[in-house]
This record gives sequence, structure tokens and C-alpha cells, in this order.
Amino acid sequence: MFLAELFSKAGQGRYRILHLTWFAFFLTFVVWFNFPPFAGTIGEDFGLKGSEITTIGLCNVALTVPARIIIGMLLDRYGPRLTYSLLLIYAVIPCMIFATAQSFTQLVIGRLLMGIVGAGFVIGIRMTAEWFPPKEVGTAEGIYGGWGNFGSSFSAFTMILIGLFFAFIPGTFQFGEPQTFRILLFPAFDIAILNWRAAIAFTGIVAALYGVFYYFNVSDTPPGKVYQRPKSARGIEVTSVKDFWLLMFMNIPLNGILMVLAWRLQKVGFLNTTQMWIAIAALFGLYAFQSYNCWTVNKDLLNGTKRYAAEDRYDFKQVAILELTYIVNFGSELAVVTMLPLFFIRTFVDANGDSILNPANAGMIAASYGFMNLMSRPGGGIISDTLGSRKWTMVVLTGGMGIGYMLMSQVNGNWWIPAAVILT
Repeated sequence: MFLAELFSKAGQGRYRILHLTWFAFFLTFVVWFNFPPFAGTIGEDFGLKGSEITTIGLCNVALTVPARIIIGMLLDRYGPRLTYSLLLIYAVIPCMIFATAQSFTQLVIGRLLMGIVGAGFVIGIRMTAEWFPPKEVGTAEGIYGGWGNFGSSFSAFTMILIGLFFAFIPGTFQFGEPQTFRILLFPAFDIAILNWRAAIAFTGIVAALYGVFYYFNVSDTPPGKVYQRPKSARGIEVTSVKDFWLLMFMNIPLNGILMVLAWRLQKVGFLNTTQMWIAIAALFGLYAFQSYNCWTVNKDLLNGTKRYAAEDRYDFKQVAILELTYIVNFGSELAVVTMLPLFFIRTFVDANGDSILNPANAGMIAASYGFMNLMSRPGGGIISDTLGSRKWTMVVLTGGMGIGYMLMSQVNGNWWIPAAVILT
């Protein structure tokens, strides 16, 4: 019933909002992952070492976690319509910085700022939850997440083709010498250098235009429903002292990983030692600021002047477990999407050590990994709605993912490429 109405009523009510919102998420992922398909080409253009390419990939996701927290606060205050629209419009800025970069430093700045675009996921989750009843929200959010997440696969598959298209258009960010190119089994042909710059700029412009369109075509809630805003957006409200200290502990990894990134940027020469320590000190200050905000929100609980009725309490441990599960599931997916095209290029080589896959072929093959999101995420939502046990659905799927990753770790240059594609 739901899936039938999803298409038959695509232009009406909540189904219309779902389609407009998953496409917004789709565009954020296209933009966010427009670097990996060009990683090899960009590395050659700038003469980058492998560690520098890896650092750019890390920068692409580094600010996403803190950005999601900030975007979540803005979402609570201003609603998904305005927040999503502004994020999509913002996407053109890091795209243009990256597309016009002339140094490693500019590439890093562009990808750091791009990580903020990855925060779009949380906006659509709230929008979908506002428009769909509890019995349908699992399937709706599965469709939102799966079809939107397909943007990473679409980017891997098409960015090279967009770069080839712009290679034939004079005056569009063209640098370098002509080269011979080949896509899958089609005949080889000569083009100007693969125009990754124009391709990346193009995706940012499309995202910005859609941001304007989105603002004028959606609303935060269905007619007659009031958008509920929290009393305070400064921090999470917990219902026990034990949960407060668990919340403090769960904030540590966020700042810790950013400190590791600061150390990594110092190793590749982006920061000097003094700048690295300044960045680390600032992150300690950020943690102190986060802790103060959480204390402000929960101070009445901590000093014993506030008690919660049994029906108002929740166990923050469940939030922490869900957070860790999300890290394992989605975090690992981001890591694989970021490195898979380059992995195929470097793994499958001939007797001379030259890759048997060019960037276009590697990108198209790697796209198969994200392609499964079209079915797997909606499928997970349907299963959880049908079985009524989100816990066991998550346990079984996470266990299966772990087995899949162990098998993927065995892929090497001796594998038959179609077998590696099927496994991923």
C-alpha cells in the first residue's frame, strides 16, 4: 500500500514532501562525494603523495560530525525547510573553492568546508518524521536514506562522465595537456585533460539552485500541525545524574578525532607545530564549552531540585548504543565510499605495475557499492516496520555487514574483478 501510493500520489501531501526531501539529500551526497572519483586525476595534477590524497579524503568527513550537531540545533530552532535550503545553497561555496584550487592547502580547505554539507542527513530525518505517522515512518525514512544515499554511488558513476563532457567545452576551467581516454569497452578517444574542476563546480551550482526551489515548495509540517521546538537548543536534556556523566563521556570521541586530524594535517605540512597545538587547545576549549552547555540544561537535575516522573524518563544508554551502531554502520560506509575508486585503481594492476582500470572505469565499478542503498535502506525500514523489532533488525544486519567486510579484506589483484564487484 505504502509503496504503491509512493508513486501514484508522488505529487500529493506527504509523498510529495518525501520525494522533494530525498532528492535534497541525494544532492548533498553527490556534492559531498564528488572528490573520490577524481582522486587519482587530482593527485596527478598536483603531484600529491598518497598520504596527501588520504588526508584530503579525511578532511572531507572531518567536520561532518560537529556540523551535524550544529545543524541539529539550527533545525530545532528554524525548522527543516529553511535549514535544508540554506545548506544546499551553501554547498556551492566549498565546491567553487575546490574547483579553483591551485595548491594542496586550498584543496584541504575546500574539503574541510565540504564536510559541513554531509550534515544534511539529519534535516531530512526530522522532515520525514514530521510528515509520516509512526506506522510508516520506518519505511519512509528508509526510502529517504536509501534513495538519498544513492547520491554517493551516482557521484562515483557520473562525475567522470561530467568531467569528460566539460572537457569538450572550451573555457571551462581547463588545465593541462590532452590525453587519451577509454570508458569500459568503448573505443579509446582523445580529449583535453579530464575536466574535474568544471564537474565539481557544476554539482555545487545545481545544489544551490535546488536549495532555492526546495524553500519555495515544502513546509515544515502538515497543515494543522505545530512544529515542536525544544525549550533549549544548548544541549541534550537527560533524566538521571548517571546519564549526564555518560553524556560527558560520549562527547570525548568527537573532539578526540578532530585532534587526530590536526596531528595528521601537521604531518602533511598543512599546519606547523604551533598551529597544531593551537588547534588542539581550541578543541579542549570546545569540549569545555559543550560541557558547560550540557550542565546549564541539566543543572536543576544535578543539584537535586528537579525530578522526572517515570513516564518522562529515558535511558541515555540506548542513545549511546545507537550512536555507536551508527558509527559502525554509516561511518564504515563513508570510509569505503571515499577510498573504493582509488582502491580498485591501485589493486588491479598489470605485470608492469600499471593500473588496468582508468578513473572512469574504477568509479563506475565502485558505484556498485552505494547502488545497493536504493534497496537496502528501504528494505531495512520495511523489515523493522513489519517485524516491530528495530533492535533485532539492527543486530542481524550489523552482524552481516561485519562478515561482508571480513570477506572484502581478502580482495587483491589476483581476484576476478566481477567477483570483487559482487562482494562489495
